Formats: sequence, C-alpha cells, structure tokens
Amino acid sequence: MSISEDIKSEIEKELRYKTSRSGGKGGQNVNKVETKVELNFNIGESKALTDQEKLILSKKLKSKITSDGFLKIVSQSSRSQYLNKVDSTEKFFELIEKSFRQEKKRVKTKISQALKEKRLQIKKKTSEKKDSRKFQIDKDFLN
Repeated sequence: MSISEDIKSEIEKELRYKTSRSGGKGGQNVNKVETKVELNFNIGESKALTDQEKLILSKKLKSKITSDGFLKIVSQSSRSQYLNKVDSTEKFFELIEKSFRQEKKRVKTKISQALKEKRLQIKKKTSEKKDSRKFQIDKDFLN
C-alpha cells in the first residue's frame, strides 16, 4: 500500500522537528550550529491516519515508538540542518510505507527424496573418511 500525495501532505503538517547540536565532524560549526534534526510524529493523535493504520504502525514500529506514543527519527549525517531535515522526512515516509506493505506468506517446501539420499551419502562418505584416519591396533601384533 502506497501513501497518496494528499495524505503525505496531511501527515507532513503533523510532523514536529527538533534541532540540537550534532556530534562528529563539522569543524568550527560543530559547537555553535544546531544541525542534528529529530523528527517527532505522534501516531495516536494523527488525524491523517485511520485507526487501522495507527494500529499497524503501533505494532510494526513498537521498537521505535517512545512511551509517550511518539515515533522519533534522528538525522545528523549532513552538516546542513536543512539536508538533515529532508533526510529525516524521507526516512520517515520510507518507514511508514514499508510498514504498510503486506508481507508475503511463506510457502513451505518439501525436501525431495533424492536430495535426502544425496545428503545421507555425503554424510556416509565423510564418516568413512574420518574412520579411515583413526589409529587401529592390530590384534595379531599384540599377541
């Protein structure tokens, strides 16, 4: 299921951004410019999503949702606040679309009899090879 453009624009209105100083490279800027962007989206309070969609997101993204019910996505890969904002928004929509995709049911496959036989033959050969390496005492030699 893909998100339509009008729903995307509705969701974008509900997104909240918070900036802070980013770690890592950035030279003199790193100590004075807030380039790290944290995107917050309250799933429960969203008016753009249906109840069923909220339930799906809550289930599939429960590891990324805080106890307050906010989905948080952080971006600090770029030295630019604007690029980090764009990056976090893209990550958000990719995550949402991935969550709405239907998972394919796994089809059980049966191992063929010939494959079973081949596996057993290989095991038998390996076993014989290892047996031939063992030290064997000759009983006639001991008497």
